[in-house]
Amino acid sequence: MATLARFSRRALTAALAAKQTLQPQLLARALATEATKTITPSADRVKWDYRGQRKIIPLGQWIPKIAVDAYVAPNVVLAGQVTVWDGASVWPGAVLRGDLNKITVGFCSNIQERCVIHAAWSSPTGLPAESLIERYVTVGAYSLLRSCTIEPECIIGQHSILMEGSLVETHSILEAGSVVPPGRRIPSGELWAGNPAKFVRTLTHEETLEIPKLAVAINDLSREYFSEFLPYSTVYLEVEKFKKSLGISI
Repeated sequence: MATLARFSRRALTAALAAKQTLQPQLLARALATEATKTITPSADRVKWDYRGQRKIIPLGQWIPKIAVDAYVAPNVVLAGQVTVWDGASVWPGAVLRGDLNKITVGFCSNIQERCVIHAAWSSPTGLPAESLIERYVTVGAYSLLRSCTIEPECIIGQHSILMEGSLVETHSILEAGSVVPPGRRIPSGELWAGNPAKFVRTLTHEETLEIPKLAVAINDLSREYFSEFLPYSTVYLEVEKFKKSLGISI
């Protein structure tokens, strides 16, 4: 019995030594095989090309909906219950996060650079908690909108903040840097400014007519981006090849 035990111990020691010897050899052989493989880059590869970085994030049963003729920049983040209607435009760096409630960007409205739009579960004022931006609305860069309603033909100045339950009625303008507290209503046809936002004056008829013209002008500008920033996948590479075959400069 003691002889069998000594034999088993000796065999086990020999097996462990052989395993420790073989493992580095196998690892070195595997690394050498990987090193000999050559990776041929695709001819379609474009270095440092960010046009394909569109971020559309489905959440559960919700997926962002974008109209065919709406322009959404490649580095915009759309998550969850987000709808971008016809003629609308969302410019670079904007984040529309519809994870808790709906966000709607209406016809011919524009969300400019670095804006953040969010929606809460519920509004303390009892008004709808969704973020609703209706038609011909211009939202200036770096603005923050949360569970607010903006009626048609309004201008929200840059760096403005609209809190839960706030309402901006039609034909109104918020100056840059304005802060609208929760539940505050901006009456129709007025100019407000400040932190917190306060009434400044009544808009003239000519000023109200210029509000939709600004939205249309930004919409026309977004048309120029469509040929450069195609909406999906790497289709733009095929377009560039086709242009080259026709002798069209890119």
